[in-house]
Amino acid sequence: MEIKKVGVLGMTGVMGLGIAQVCAQSGYQVVASSRSEERLNKGLASINKILARGVEKGGLSQEDKDAALGRIKPTTSIKDFSDCDLVIEVAVEDLELKKKIFAELGTVCSKHAILASNTSVLPVVEIAIASGRPDKVVGLHFFNPPPLMKLVEVVKTIVASEETIEASRKFAESVGKTPVVVPDTPGFIVNRLCVPYILNAIHLLESGVASKEDIDTAITLGLSNPIGPLALADLIGNDVVIAMADGMYTPLQEHRYIVPPLLRRMVAAGLLGRKTGKGFYDY
Repeated sequence: MEIKKVGVLGMTGVMGLGIAQVCAQSGYQVVASSRSEERLNKGLASINKILARGVEKGGLSQEDKDAALGRIKPTTSIKDFSDCDLVIEVAVEDLELKKKIFAELGTVCSKHAILASNTSVLPVVEIAIASGRPDKVVGLHFFNPPPLMKLVEVVKTIVASEETIEASRKFAESVGKTPVVVPDTPGFIVNRLCVPYILNAIHLLESGVASKEDIDTAITLGLSNPIGPLALADLIGNDVVIAMADGMYTPLQEHRYIVPPLLRRMVAAGLLGRKTGKGFYDY
C-alpha cells in the first residue's frame, strides 16, 4: 500500500512534535492532534522555531521550512484521522489508555489504514486486539529526538500481516530512518538493554560508589558514548525511565529491571530531568 497522509496522535511532547516534523519534512501530509488548541499552537510554534534555526544555520531553505509547516494540519478531533493512510499514536505509556485510543481509531480510520504505536515497552499485541483490526497494527518506536535519531524499531506482533510490516518498514526508510524489525517482546531491543544500564548507574550513585559526574565521564570517555547514563535518564525523563522499567519488570520478573529507590524519590519530588529543569543535573 502507498502511504501519503500520516496522522500523529499526541503532538505535544518531544516525541510527537519530532515525529510530526520528520514526516512533514519528508513530504507527507500530516494530521497532528492534541487535546487542546493551546497545546497545538505551542507545538506548531516549537516546530517553527526548530525549523527556523535550521534556516539560520544554512541547513534548510526558507521555502522548505514553509512547505514543511504547510503540510501539518492541527486538530483536536480524532475523526480527522479518517482519511490517513498511517496513524502513529504517541500517548503516555499507559496500556489501558492506548487500548482505548486504538479502539476508537479502529472505528474512525479507513479499513486500509495502518495503526502504529510509538510505545517503547508495552505489548503491542494487546493494543492491536483492541483496535478490532490486529493485522493492521504495528509498533513504530522512534527514538528521542526523532529528527536526529536514525533508528526506528518496527515491532511485529504475532497477528500483524506481512504487508503491514513491509509497508511500515518502507515508511521508516522514507523518513530517513534505519528500521529494524523486532518481535513484540518487553522493551524490544534497545530498551531491553538500555534500561538496566541506566538503573545500574543509578545504583552506583545511590551506593556512593562514584559521583554522578564521574559515572557519566567514565562512560563517555571509557566507552565513547555521546552521553552518560545519568544525563541520558534526564534526557529521556526520569518518570519515563520508571515507566519503562516497570513495564519490563512486570512480565519478565528480572531483578535488573527493579527501579532504585533514589529514582522513585526523585520523580516524587518532580525531578524529572530536562523537561522540568532539574534531574540528576540542573538545566
